[in-house]
Amino acid sequence: MSGINVDSSSVSTIQCFRNLVDLHVHVSCPDEDERGQCIFKLNNDNVTELAMALTQLEFLVLGCLCSKNTCLTTIACLLPISVHCSKLEELEIHFNTTNIVDDFRNILEGPRFQQLRSLPKCPLMYLDLFSAPLRLDGSDLETVAKGMVDIFPSLTDIYGLEKSWNELSRQITDLREGSE
Repeated sequence: MSGINVDSSSVSTIQCFRNLVDLHVHVSCPDEDERGQCIFKLNNDNVTELAMALTQLEFLVLGCLCSKNTCLTTIACLLPISVHCSKLEELEIHFNTTNIVDDFRNILEGPRFQQLRSLPKCPLMYLDLFSAPLRLDGSDLETVAKGMVDIFPSLTDIYGLEKSWNELSRQITDLREGSE
């Protein structure tokens, strides 16, 4: 599908379907060589509203992640999804990774997120991040791994085209093995 954006008007009409368990919006952003912008126009507040309205979701796909890194959403939108959609098994959602380490530090240490962090979270085990960019090393990998496990306690595997996602997945495995 071309010409379709995932924006607040496109998801606000869906929010009245409170018992919805499967929401798939299959649209893709233009490739690197193609001109065009990211189709994902939601922000963290829009995603939180969606998660709070559709608490029965088991599958949530809002377009394939792209490498543009221009999204208004950050990893901060993942925590409300995990808390409010407690049955979620599949998730694909754009988020900006430009400041991912600082974003995770904010979630892990910031008082604004403490109450959400203390609540039960979804059973999501696998996260496919396609071509979302990620550039990390050393202690930054550990910070992001701890943050991902905090948001998705059942997470065992992350896949992405960038090498850093695979390194992050290994770091999560190491974290899990160290806690057993």
